[in-house]
Amino acid sequence: MSECAVKNCGCPTDSITDKSLNPVDASVIYRIENMDCPAEEMLIRNKFKHQPGVITLEFNLIQRTLAVTHNLISTAPLETALAEIGMQAVRSTAPGTQTSVLLITNMCCPTEENLIRNKLSGMPGIAGLDFNMVQRLLTLQHAPEVLPTILAALKLIGLEAQVQDEESPETISVPAKPTNWWPMVISGVSATSAEAVHWWNGGFHWTVAALALLAILSGGLPTYKKGLIALRNLNLNMNALMSLAVTGAILIGQWPEAAMVMFLFALAEIIEVKTMDRARNAIRGLMDLAPETATVRQPDGSWKEVPAKSIELGAIIRVRPGERIALDGDVVSGSSTVNQSPITGESLPVEKSENDPVFAGTINESGSLEYRVSALAANTTLARIIHAVEAAQSSRAPTQRFIDRFARVYTPVVFAVALVVAVVPPLVFGLVWSEWVYKALVLLVVACPCALVISTPVTIVSGLATAARKGILIKGGVYLEGGHKLAILALDKTGTITHGKPEQTDFMVFDGDESRVRQLAVSLADRSDHPVSKAIARASQGVDLIPFAVADFAAVPGRGVRGEIDGQLYQLGNHRLINELGLMTSQLEERLDKLESQGKTVVMLATESEVLALFAVADTVKETSRLAIAELHKLGVKTMMLTGDNQHTAEAIARQVGIDEARGNQLPEDKLGTIELLLSPTHKVGMVGDGINDAPALACADIGFAMGAAGTDTAIETADVALMDDDLRKIPTFLRLSRTTANILIQNIVLALGIKVVFIVLTFTGHTTMWMAVFADMGASLLVIFNGLRLLHK
Repeated sequence: MSECAVKNCGCPTDSITDKSLNPVDASVIYRIENMDCPAEEMLIRNKFKHQPGVITLEFNLIQRTLAVTHNLISTAPLETALAEIGMQAVRSTAPGTQTSVLLITNMCCPTEENLIRNKLSGMPGIAGLDFNMVQRLLTLQHAPEVLPTILAALKLIGLEAQVQDEESPETISVPAKPTNWWPMVISGVSATSAEAVHWWNGGFHWTVAALALLAILSGGLPTYKKGLIALRNLNLNMNALMSLAVTGAILIGQWPEAAMVMFLFALAEIIEVKTMDRARNAIRGLMDLAPETATVRQPDGSWKEVPAKSIELGAIIRVRPGERIALDGDVVSGSSTVNQSPITGESLPVEKSENDPVFAGTINESGSLEYRVSALAANTTLARIIHAVEAAQSSRAPTQRFIDRFARVYTPVVFAVALVVAVVPPLVFGLVWSEWVYKALVLLVVACPCALVISTPVTIVSGLATAARKGILIKGGVYLEGGHKLAILALDKTGTITHGKPEQTDFMVFDGDESRVRQLAVSLADRSDHPVSKAIARASQGVDLIPFAVADFAAVPGRGVRGEIDGQLYQLGNHRLINELGLMTSQLEERLDKLESQGKTVVMLATESEVLALFAVADTVKETSRLAIAELHKLGVKTMMLTGDNQHTAEAIARQVGIDEARGNQLPEDKLGTIELLLSPTHKVGMVGDGINDAPALACADIGFAMGAAGTDTAIETADVALMDDDLRKIPTFLRLSRTTANILIQNIVLALGIKVVFIVLTFTGHTTMWMAVFADMGASLLVIFNGLRLLHK
């Protein structure tokens, strides 16, 4: 290796490395904490565009990971490049690292998350932290030897962690613990009694102090413990602030006030946890859809009920009427109707018979079915949905990222103001110490950002769970929140607007024997997966026709297919292909125009010198497409159709469904270019496709919608929003849910901040008390939670 290579001087790779030493391709994965939207992705792509040795980049914005395939001797240039553009990259595939999933039952709100981050982030041997607040899971990337140290560190901050099976964390379900209300009853009665005795005596009495201490110890001891742990770790969370406020109130003789503040705070904490459990139950409800056991055929032909997790691929399962289906599979015998609404959101049951797919979590309604298992319990469509929803709720939406940044500044600033209020007026102006210390304590209560911090995640989780229940899988809060800005929606035609099963309508032979020409066309069409080719192949099924052997078969993207038959090259393709071959005549053009104006797609069979025949096929428009387009227009969304079909066909289909603009002859790169031109900082652009053929345009759009994702791994993994069936009306449903979510987020932020501002003003005017501030602050927390939970009923 040359000296340049060692020093990473930036010379071109060829000049620093001998060709014989060129390393083989390798891959490295980085966890980038501040990469969570397409802007950062574009920044990284531009940085690596001219980076020597970089082969491919694969982004996962949900998990904030970047996979780099390279042929570099060292990854140091990659890490340097990321650091230069401000990316906080941690290599998650360093040798010797492992992943552990910890279940922390008392990690139930952002307070504990921040405490854990502060404790573990700088610890040697830890490469990454991922939080799932809904399931109370912490996923760690770490060196194997530091796991005991991690568990001990969590214990020091009052959190008990249990190591879970990392293979299938989505199956973990933590039932809510029963609440012991007696300590709260004692605390409430004691705090109220302390207030009453203080009022009756017209001031302090030793019984007031005794009752106040009883109220604080019975209801607020857990808060004090958490507060002391937070202060030891220099973390100003709400438990620390409340502990300081109560202690300060005791020191200045405000015993009844201290007791009432602690009781109200502890009570609000319990209610808050209970209401957060409703959001958790929304995810847990998805887990409960699939039964834990299934009836499996044994080798001797008998039937036995066994745990679903132990069932292997290829096993035969029997499902009786009324039972839920345990695993994905394909029907081998029987017929029935199946309620697929838990997966696809379809309101009507679907007929199932031999060879039809069935999905875990759906309900067999009428007949008995036997089916062959096609996916293990951890990889069913339902399991992938749950995993995607959990990954989505773990990612932070734009509003949540803003609030997190705001809270990190807000709490220390208010704490500093409280210190100034407590010290400066008495020292500088000679004012009464107790009065200004009391005002400072009220400010400490107001400094708790709980309502603000919790307002976003509970709303996002509720929205994601509601969407999943309707058969809409949203891959992150950024898409749920950003959907309300969608102004333009581009749609593919085949399989999206139409049924995707065109039938041959016309067949014209220009040269040669009709039977042989048809046989030639079918020989090529039979090898293609394109819907138009399939229609031509189906049209010959009733004819006694044997396809020819085809050599050197190849697809010509956006044009058709070609192959050699008996040494002669034949091409079966569209208008564009015939033009490029130079075989188009005015008479043929006239015929094509006439057929295409009727909404038909025309392909031709040609040799290198002449067109032999013409085939026209037509696809039928889904009735739901018309309804969906009409709903989109009512919501103010402009629609555009992008299709590889000719312009005449595109315009004919667009007229049928009411689409604003149609663009035909669109190759994949043309669709990508169209989306790029539509993108704007002022609005969002969506693209609807099948998740595979339209992948470049789907990836480029602000929001990519994949149709018919049930049972399709690629669509669930790659789409921003996956529609679990082929009903376009789910997109208007998504938009309405997104707009409601955005409105609730704004309401919650205004409510939380508004109450803060009001009480800060009232503090300086002397019109508020500590318990009033705590009542209002924790009341605001409950209000924003209940407001967010409204989405569960949409």
